[in-house]
Amino acid sequence: MHVRHAAIALAAVATFGCATPGAVARTRHAARTHRLSPPHASVSPLALEAPSTRGTVAGAADATTGCTSPPPVRVTPYIHCYTPADIASHYGVSALHDAGTMGQGQTIVLVDAYGSPTAKADLQTFHDTFYPGLPDPDFTADYPFGAPDYKTSTSQGVSGPSAAAGWAGEVTLDLEWAYAMAPRAHIVMLAVPPAETLGVQGFPNLFKAMSAAIDRYPAGTVFSQSFGVSEETFGGAAATQTAKFDAVYRKAAAKGDTVLASSGDDGTLGTSKQHKESTTYGHPTVGWPASSPYVTAVGGTQLQKGWTWNPTSDIPFTAAGDYNPSYWAFTPGGEQDVVWNESWLPAATGGGQSSIYARPGYQDSVADVVGAQRGIPDLAWDAAVNGGVLVYTSFYPDTNRVGWHIYGGTSSSSPQVAGLVALGNQRQAAKPGGKPLGFLNPLIYSVGSGPAFTDVVPVTEGTALSGRLDDNQDWDYNGDGVAVTKDPVTGNPTTGGYDMTTGFGVPNAAAFVSALGAARDATP
Repeated sequence: MHVRHAAIALAAVATFGCATPGAVARTRHAARTHRLSPPHASVSPLALEAPSTRGTVAGAADATTGCTSPPPVRVTPYIHCYTPADIASHYGVSALHDAGTMGQGQTIVLVDAYGSPTAKADLQTFHDTFYPGLPDPDFTADYPFGAPDYKTSTSQGVSGPSAAAGWAGEVTLDLEWAYAMAPRAHIVMLAVPPAETLGVQGFPNLFKAMSAAIDRYPAGTVFSQSFGVSEETFGGAAATQTAKFDAVYRKAAAKGDTVLASSGDDGTLGTSKQHKESTTYGHPTVGWPASSPYVTAVGGTQLQKGWTWNPTSDIPFTAAGDYNPSYWAFTPGGEQDVVWNESWLPAATGGGQSSIYARPGYQDSVADVVGAQRGIPDLAWDAAVNGGVLVYTSFYPDTNRVGWHIYGGTSSSSPQVAGLVALGNQRQAAKPGGKPLGFLNPLIYSVGSGPAFTDVVPVTEGTALSGRLDDNQDWDYNGDGVAVTKDPVTGNPTTGGYDMTTGFGVPNAAAFVSALGAARDATP
């Protein structure tokens, strides 16, 4: 039995229910976390939060400091964090902002369960901290089936009210970081109150809400989904069930809307429903809805900006539970995106071949990589926790610390790319007869490798095995004071050009919106 260090995925869950042949037992070590579920077998938010309960201190910075937050100041050893200015400068978004392109006239819809009772206030704090010179956020809380009662508990339940805190963290991350990229856009929190049996009640509610939002909001609306299930969760009815939901995505594409989804946080691992979702399949899996050919799948990188990891040990934490400096060591300087695969969590970018969908025509140019099946992701963005983004939260103060937190996961990637697409749509709207970017995938594959993307290639950092960042094969956390080891389920290699860990790479913002805009303009 493998022990996983559950470093903080905030997760609520729902399931369609299925048999789980070939599942392997797994448990998670949660000493430094408030993770509510293992890798997603079911409808789970894909946010990951850096540890707050150990090793994180309020005090003076020193040579081990990875992050110093805005007030109320919190100094975090080893784990690095980024502000909107950091991310915008690295990916070139700041050039668009400086030119006046901040999302004016555009709408971004973040699709989540439950929502957050403090969403508006927390977004305002984020604005006041990072964008005080701009107008207040244009924010709407959209509860098409009525607002939930926001009960929460310390229960280890995988759905229902006990999951509300996990979803609140997800929602807050989504809102603040879609806003960070497009601070003048209309930001919509689309939230539904799922029932306890989410596979029966929750997904249909989410998609009814999305369908109504497609009708309600203007053409060119960008939808971001930071949740997912393993494709195997659908069981033998996969084609029938996903076809119903794909009809909503096709409706969005026909209207000129864009739909994005996080590719997942567990590499190629998929979790079954057995034993309260504590088992994983013994073969590679991918997540849905990211695998839908009508959705743009956003994978994950680790942005190392101003630091370069230099591990000489594969033991993340000592037997006493403290950070092991030999694992966390870094050298100042450097700036690059590497494939996201953090062995200490463990977590890695989702990616691989779909078991439901055949290869769509727009992926024929990468058939040598994806084979006969739909391959994901299509592109990538920073998703790391060590190298995560700052998020302000104040929900459920009895059980959750109020203040700044470091979040990661591909659910951080998707809303940020949504913000970038909104900037592209603003540029499109300024053209005479300009059309919104809409369904991105044919555009992305027509552009392919080139100036629109920075390719993510394999790298080796330090001397430890964990520093070989060249695939999305997940790790097993074997306990404090013990080295991590590669999980037996194989991953996909990170290569030059398109691959099933980071797609074509990370966008170069200005070139990305220009190239996709030109491709859209050339489309009849």
